[in-house]
Amino acid sequence: MNMTYTAAQITDVLAGPEGPEFGKASPLGLLVVLLLLGGTIFLIWSMNKHIKRLPKNFDWDHPEDDQAADDGTDGDPRQQQSR
Repeated sequence: MNMTYTAAQITDVLAGPEGPEFGKASPLGLLVVLLLLGGTIFLIWSMNKHIKRLPKNFDWDHPEDDQAADDGTDGDPRQQQSR
């Protein structure tokens, strides 16, 4: 296999693609971008909704209010497995 390249061949490779179809996007690309944007907006909206439900502060001495939204996920995981 001959690995010798001329300067013209290297210039052609570095110039990149050319032609009448280069740089054109299809409507499908726009649809994908809009779907990603819509998904991002939905995730931001959903996260803000969940953050607003959190208590203003977490009182470690009286955790009753915090445990209402906890679903039993705090504490040592080894203790929860032995139950």
